[in-house]
This record gives sequence, C-alpha cells and structure tokens, in this order.
Amino acid sequence: MTTDVQIIGKPITEPSLYPSIPHFCETVMAGFPSPAQDYIERNLDLNELCIRNPTATYFVQAQGDSMIEGNIHPGDTLVVDRSLEPRHGDVVIAALQGELTMKRLELHPSLRLVPMNPSYQPIAIIPDEGLDILGVVTHVLHTLRQI
Repeated sequence: MTTDVQIIGKPITEPSLYPSIPHFCETVMAGFPSPAQDYIERNLDLNELCIRNPTATYFVQAQGDSMIEGNIHPGDTLVVDRSLEPRHGDVVIAALQGELTMKRLELHPSLRLVPMNPSYQPIAIIPDEGLDILGVVTHVLHTLRQI
C-alpha cells in the first residue's frame, strides 16, 4: 500500500487572517459565454465556504493517482472534516496498519477502501485490522495554474 496523502497543515483554531473575496451571484457557463454582469452578491471567505467545523478540519495534499477518476489529482489540496460520520461512498482519509491512504469508503456489502482508478485493487478490511478513519474529504482544491 502506498501513502496517498501528506498532511500539510494543522487544525484551524483561529479566524481567517485573509480578507473575504467578492462573490458574484452570476453563474458561469461552461459552454458558450454569456455577457458578464458586475453584480456582487456578497463577499465570500473561502473558510466559510469550505469549512463547517473549524476545530475538526484539516488540509492534506493528495499524492499518487489512485483517485484520478474521482477528479482528485496529485498535488490537490483536500479539505477534511473529522467531525463527519463516514458514509458509504464518502472519500475518506484512513490509516490502515499505520499507513495513510485516501480512498472511497464502502460499508456494504463488505467494508472496503476502494480506489477510483482501475489500475488499483480495492482493499478489503478485515475486522481488527487497525483501520482508523481520520476524516471525510469535503472539498478538493485543484490548481489549474501554478502562481
């Protein structure tokens, strides 16, 4: 098993030091462009958008390509909430036998950690094998251009 995540931060305990950013209420078409309207609905703090429980949230950086078909690419920053109860189908950060990994959680018909890349095999979880779910991935920050 390879390590698929790298912890890059620590739990957020203080309010954001960054100013909020204008949030336009208009949606953006992915197809034919529409005329832009300069109407700002409100300012948006990305912490407010991505983080529901600051004391239980942390960031990790994805490594490897086992989740590539889930649109999680190497280098992506993941927002992880430890306070959420993991559900069937959630992408989770897990520790299995002392190694960190990120996979889709399957609870039925059997407990498994499932990659989202057909090149990798699901990991069947044997009871008492030492699986710890360290949080549910709630957002993926994917960089299109390095700045």
